[in-house]
Order: sequence, then C-alpha cells, then structure tokens
Amino acid sequence: MPEFGYAGEILKVDLSDGKITKLPTADYADKYLGGHGIAARLYWDLVPPQAGALDPENCFICANGPVTGFAGFAGFRWKIFGKSPAGDPESFSYANLGETWGAWLKYAGYDALAVQGKADKPVYIYIHDGRVEIRDASHLWGQTTFDASDSLKAELGKGVGVLSIGPAAENLIPFATVLAEGGASGSGGLGAVLGSKNLKAIVAAGDKRPVAADPDRVRQLVESKKGSRPRAGMPSPWAVPGLTRDYSCYGCGIGCSRQIYDGEKGRYYKALCQASVFYTAFVMRYTGKDNGAHLLATRLCDGYGLDTAVLHGMIEWLDACYQEGLINEKETGLPLSSIGSPEFIEELTRKITCREGFGDTLARGTIAAAESVGTRAQELLSMYVATRLSETKDYDPRMIITTALLYATEPRRPIQQLHEVASPLMMWLGMGGGEPGELYTSEQFRNAAANLWGSVIAADFSTYEGKALAARKLQDRVFTKESLVLCDLHWTMILPLRRGDGNDGPATESQVYSAITGKEIDEAGLYRIGERIFNLQRAILLRQGWPGRKGDRLLDYYHSVPLRKGEIFFNHDGLVPGKDGEIISKIGAVVDREEFEKMKSDYYGLRGWDAETGLPTKAKLEDLQLGDVAADLAGRGLLK
Repeated sequence: MPEFGYAGEILKVDLSDGKITKLPTADYADKYLGGHGIAARLYWDLVPPQAGALDPENCFICANGPVTGFAGFAGFRWKIFGKSPAGDPESFSYANLGETWGAWLKYAGYDALAVQGKADKPVYIYIHDGRVEIRDASHLWGQTTFDASDSLKAELGKGVGVLSIGPAAENLIPFATVLAEGGASGSGGLGAVLGSKNLKAIVAAGDKRPVAADPDRVRQLVESKKGSRPRAGMPSPWAVPGLTRDYSCYGCGIGCSRQIYDGEKGRYYKALCQASVFYTAFVMRYTGKDNGAHLLATRLCDGYGLDTAVLHGMIEWLDACYQEGLINEKETGLPLSSIGSPEFIEELTRKITCREGFGDTLARGTIAAAESVGTRAQELLSMYVATRLSETKDYDPRMIITTALLYATEPRRPIQQLHEVASPLMMWLGMGGGEPGELYTSEQFRNAAANLWGSVIAADFSTYEGKALAARKLQDRVFTKESLVLCDLHWTMILPLRRGDGNDGPATESQVYSAITGKEIDEAGLYRIGERIFNLQRAILLRQGWPGRKGDRLLDYYHSVPLRKGEIFFNHDGLVPGKDGEIISKIGAVVDREEFEKMKSDYYGLRGWDAETGLPTKAKLEDLQLGDVAADLAGRGLLK
C-alpha cells in the first residue's frame, strides 16, 4: 500500500533494451520528500559522472511531490531533471512546470519517472492501466509539440496527459524545451536530452488518486490558504483586452494573473509572465499597437520547443548588434530591419530550429554567438544576458546583492530563489500602486528579514553584510518548496513579508506536508531536509566537474560594468532599501570582487563547507545523513 500522499512507486525505463523497473517511493520519501529531492537522488544513483548530456547514460527524470493530487494548495507542480547541454560546462539542470501532466503521472501510479538509454528510432512512452509501453513515434517526428499532442490524443483518447518535444529538441538545440498539457514549458536545455534519446513524447493516464493521512485537516488548511487569493478586480499584467481571459491552473484552488486565449484546432494558449511578453516591446516599436500580436512569439517558441528566456535576450542583442552595424541582413539571412514583425520572429525561430545558416550560430546560445561576431558584440551582452546559459536578465546582483550567491552557486537561472528576494522588493517599491516604502514599509521589510533571512541587515541593500545567511536560509526553504512541489507564485516570501512575520500565509508548508503524509514536522525540520537536498545537488555538480569555489562565479560584467538607469525591467531607477530603511539607488553599482569573495567565504562557513575550496566537509554531509555521498566524494578528492 502506498504511503499517504504518494503514489508509491518510481518508474525506470531504459530505451536501449526496453527494460522496465519499479522502485518503492518509500525508500526515498522521508529523506528527500519528492520533486527536486527524489529526482536529485535518482540522478546521483543512476547517471555516471562522465556521461555527456546527449549520451544514452544521461537520465531524463520527471517528478511530482506529495502535495500533487490535493487541490487548493497551488501544489500540482512537477519538475524535470537531467544533465543539460546548455551549460558551460554541461551540468545537472532542472525546470519547474505546472498544469496537469505531473498529476497524470501520479494518477498513473508513479511519483517519478527516470528514462535512460536511446531508442533505435523515434518512440513515445505510454503509461496507463498498470502498463508501460514503448511505442513507435516515427509518424510524430518533425511535428511541433502542439501537433504531436493532438496526434497522440486522437490516437489514445483525450483522457491522457502528453509531454512532448518539438523540432528544436529533435535537432539537439542546447536550449530546447519540453511542452506538456496547458502550455507547461520546461527549460534548462532538457528538451535536447529527450531528442538525443529519440523520445518524442511521454503519455500518462490513470485514476489512482492519492490519499491524505488527515483529510479533515487538509480541508481546513485549504480553507485557510484561500486567504492568499489575489484581490478581486486587479487586472492581470499579461491580459490582452478582448483576447485573453483569466485562468487558474489545474488543482490550484487559489488563482493568479495567468491568462489563456483560444487558438486554432480547438487549442488554447497561455499568457503569463516573461514567456508571454518577451517580444512585446519590439512589436510596439514596429506597429505602435498592443493588440496581442506579441503572443505569436510565445506560440512559435512553444511549438518548436525553444526557451523564451534565451530568445528574449538574444533578440535584444541582435537588435543592438544590427543598430551598431556589427551584423546585417545579408550575412544573417534575417529581416533585422523588421524586428517586431511577424516575419522576423517566424524566420528567427525557424532558422534556429533548423540550424540553418546564421541560425546554426544562434542555436549555440547568445554568448557563443557573440564570440563568433566579435569583441563589441560580446560587450553588448552585459545589457541582455544574465547567466552562463544565455538566459535573460531580471534580478540583477548589482542591485540585489543576495542574488549574487544564488546565481553563482546554481547551474542555471534559479528563478524560484530569485523571487524570494525580488517579490518583497517589488512590494516595497509599491508595484500595483504607491511609492517606495509607502504600502509596505521599510520597517515591515526589516522585521520580516530578521525572521526569515536571519537578520535585519539582510534588508539593507547597501551592504554585503547578512547576505550570506539570507542566501543560505532562502535556498534551504526553496529546495523544500521545490520538493513538495509548491507553486512559486503562492509560496514565496511575499505573504509573510506583507504582514512582517515569519509565517507563509495562513497555512505553512510543514502543516500541509504533515496533514497529507501524517508525518509531523515543523518548519525547521522541513527546511533541514531542504538543506540535505541542496547539499546533494552540490555533490552532483562537483562530481561532474564543477570546480568548487572557482566555479561559483558571476558573468564578469557584473564586476566591471556599472548598473545603468533603465537596465532593470521593474525598477528603472534601481531603488532599494538602504541603511535603516532609507531609500537609495544602486545605479552605478557593481559587485565588488573582494566583497563578493568575502561573502562566499561567509556562505561556505554557514553551509559547513570548506571556505578555501567551497567543497563540502565529511562532518556536514554525515550530519545530513549523506554518508554514502561523502564517501564517494572523498574517493574523488572532492571532500574536506
């Protein structure tokens, strides 16, 4: 019998020999919760450190969490994992997705799925009625994600969940994505991993609903969580009047600013956050209208399977290079004079997907493309690219010091961690109405920082003091959240910060976990599991070649190019709380190299790691019940 909250089994599929294996979730749940935690442990156990991202030995992992299947908590999220070809060097990576597919996997009887090997021809995996089938997908190869999903539903019936890749992943574009039900897009370069395995899609169906240990308590917590619903009448920033409409993800029970709109063939498409607006400014410049035309770019990216977080900065960089005469239309084959038009985005996405001409150069990512264009093109990257994966800029460490450690210690843009700092800052700025410190005061900010980040000074953005502790504490919290798995929009620090106390809304993560699983634990105990999972990810990265302290770095421009006015999309003047809550501007700031290194040393000390190398210590890993991990690292000279 499965444990409360869990389906009870983990599924392993080897595409090389067709072998199907099942593991008991109970062997993983207590130590790793689910989601990020279980997937990281599976990856550690299954993938040889020397395996390349596109090698059969690499593993593509999907994992839901114990909250999946219980409506009302914004907890139907799920995650994907594997070694990504987008990294420099290649490294373990992840993505967070929503909507229904993670629930379908659980309803089919599984808390996680791990796929290794490589099929001889295109295939898809069909999980249903207690059976796991590897079926021919030759007829689907070359189709967009949307068409592949429609084809599979026509073949298998509408009562299935489909995760698929598009032509970009088939052509092994390093920043290719996956797309699942409801427009749930998974980035981090993991689409190419499926393409390398000749795995076009994974389909799941079932009716095995998880059971809670204390259903009455679950219902009470759902009622209390309703207090975090958005205020009625607040317009969504992603809405297009006359086109989009409000929409809540499957199983959410709370709602947010998410929008959808109807398309051809009975489809509906998403409109939410960066993915839906990355082409907007260019469309406005080109047409002078804001009528929803920018959403074509999102549909093209989702259909081909391209990461909008990479395309966003890439288009801005292409435009800047064109304006300075560094590239032209003849050499690139792109209508650069018409950026903002449908023709440009259609040609750009097609050329990248097909690796055609200059599109093949761009397919390697913006940073690599800039190297091929020249020195000035590389200098322009500082305005448009935030990470080594060429992902777009958002929560700049020159303005928000704490994020320097988040960017430096993660293999990709850790958006859930970044939101833990940026969301309260946006509240303080008065976004949605008000001046800085008016609706959400500096004093409230400071009180909440003391409770949740470990010190009042963590809310002072003029100093490096207190930021190492803040980074450590929020990372442990986020790794817990990403293992349960809970929606970032409703389980950030935004709710406790609004009140200035240490509780995350009426219901806390530990209360939800305890009611569902029957395992009583407090917040500190839950976050300790998050600490264990973070340390396990660190061990994975080190074993793959991450050079410890030397690898914990930012892109160089953060240290050398002062922050410019208008550079931050939500804070053009760079306003933040300073000493004693005074309003200051970070325009002109850089991340001081010496202070950054001191902050890293403090961070390693707080983590229980070796300050000189950034390597974990035997004592810390054994304290976290990772003794076998410590032994492996010790044998490789990666432990202190």
